[in-house]
Amino acid sequence: MTISAVIAAGGRGTRMGAGFNKVFMKLAGAEILLHTIRAFDESPFVDEIIVVTGAKDIARVRTLAEENNIKKLVCVTEGGNTRRASVYNGIIKARGDIIAVHDGARCLVSQKEIENVIKDCKKYGAAAVGVICKDTLKTADNNGFITGTVDRSRTYQIQTPQVFKREILLDAHEAAVKDGFEPTDDCALAERMGIKIKITPGSYDNIKITTPEDIPVAERILYRRKD
Repeated sequence: MTISAVIAAGGRGTRMGAGFNKVFMKLAGAEILLHTIRAFDESPFVDEIIVVTGAKDIARVRTLAEENNIKKLVCVTEGGNTRRASVYNGIIKARGDIIAVHDGARCLVSQKEIENVIKDCKKYGAAAVGVICKDTLKTADNNGFITGTVDRSRTYQIQTPQVFKREILLDAHEAAVKDGFEPTDDCALAERMGIKIKITPGSYDNIKITTPEDIPVAERILYRRKD
């Protein structure tokens, strides 16, 4: 059984204020994307890596991989106009029976998280890394007034990797294209098809680098791991 990792790395870094794709910003001396790619390159549970990025960044990703002895990168392809379209471009390049979709800016994913979510996918057909919400969550009306409290014990922050058997993910993407549905993650695509997705317990360290405030937090996590 072949396992493919599709890494979505086409962000423009608007909220980061970098003026370029944030995955090329440095974190503890190495590019954010390099940290991400290395995590999957070093995993014995992953056979190949496909990176999806902007057209102008394709050569840069290839160079980054070559200069850092990345062995499992088999394709760097151009993204689409939406996140869903970009991920789909990566999926059709992948050869895996199981496909793990991951955010390029979520560079602190651990080997254990990759292993566990792939194992859960093999068992259940679909799985995603997640953590129970720490904060109290409220619902609100259109005027911004609280209307209720969400049961925190049953509410999760879903991260990536999100892992699916190939046919499940392809069917979900193709149905979304037909219906004009553009979600923020791949779980939402599968959910609307009635697919049950196992939540694989993750870590609060597995943050997505989105704003400048995330950089020092991520660096502290990396330095802590080295101790």
